[in-house]
Amino acid sequence: MTSPTIAANTRPWLDPAAKPFISIRHITKRFDDVTAVNDVSLDIFRGELFCLLGGSGCGKSTLLRMLAGFEVPTAGQILIDGQDMAGVPADKRPTNMMFQSYALFPHMTVEKNVAYGLLREGKSKAEAYQRVAEMLRLVKLEQYAKRKPHQLSGGQRQRVALARALIKQPKLLLLDEPLGALDKKLREETQFELIRIQETLGVTFIVVTHDQDEAMTLATRIGVMDEGVIRQVGEPREIYEAPNSRYVADFIGSVNLFEGKAGPAAPDLMRVETGDLGPVVVPPVEALVQGQNVWLAVRPERISLERHRPEGRANVVEGVVEDLAYGGHLTAYRVRLDNGRVISVTQSNRLRDEDPISWDERVFAIWQPGAARVLTK
Repeated sequence: MTSPTIAANTRPWLDPAAKPFISIRHITKRFDDVTAVNDVSLDIFRGELFCLLGGSGCGKSTLLRMLAGFEVPTAGQILIDGQDMAGVPADKRPTNMMFQSYALFPHMTVEKNVAYGLLREGKSKAEAYQRVAEMLRLVKLEQYAKRKPHQLSGGQRQRVALARALIKQPKLLLLDEPLGALDKKLREETQFELIRIQETLGVTFIVVTHDQDEAMTLATRIGVMDEGVIRQVGEPREIYEAPNSRYVADFIGSVNLFEGKAGPAAPDLMRVETGDLGPVVVPPVEALVQGQNVWLAVRPERISLERHRPEGRANVVEGVVEDLAYGGHLTAYRVRLDNGRVISVTQSNRLRDEDPISWDERVFAIWQPGAARVLTK
């Protein structure tokens, strides 16, 4: 097995001198009068586990297929490890692709499924099956080598497909919704297995998914796609805590969005006048002018609920608990404010006392000035 090519604590995307492993330059793909991918530019670095995240029809799978060579770009350029992929067919690229369906041969055993690509290349049986044994150990399926796909669980079939995709030692592995067919618990377990395998081999992974939690768990970085363009690229924490637009804030996790106008700014604080909340205090934002239209994004877990109005606090609104959902480790509240607006609040049950806030109670929702992200688009 090859050693990892990127240490877990390195972040080459922050180094201006780092050379990208994959360079996507102004890629566009049109199908007749439909533009599936629109002028996308993106750099991905060696050893990354990069996620393309977006809803159905956003263009993420089309972009993946262009990387694989299954679709030809209408315009733009793709370079992999410095080589221009224009005119390079799929079977000649340093890539392999793992599909959501897994596409295993039902009449073959696990080991024959995994060995198939090597044998087709002309490798000897001895060499091929030695590498198969190594790969099955990596994916923890050694004892299932003689079974056929129908004798395996969904998670085991997923790992067979992964072993088959990796056995030819591609420089780049492309995964299209690889965990979509698994149930929730198995999907969560398999996410960590996928990370372990990727870190062990050091192969660059690009994963397409519509699942925000999956992308947040797997990725070194995430590219959020919408309507054929990439709205934001960043590390999971950056995407969640510092979204650059209402779309990204709303797509990643739950969020409360409030429209307002920028008010006076002091050295440490700025006031935003909102229709739903009245005046709200936030940290000052550079380049904002007084009266400019903005939106405030406040995550539900950044808001706390109290039964009594706190003294001397900014950002306090009053309402009634309209609904709640107990989720074991947390409780999600929907609080209807006196003006009719409903906000979402999430509280850890570790912090709850023996008399938790319940339905129909009048409460005060409070958040710190730094809890709100000010957005201009």
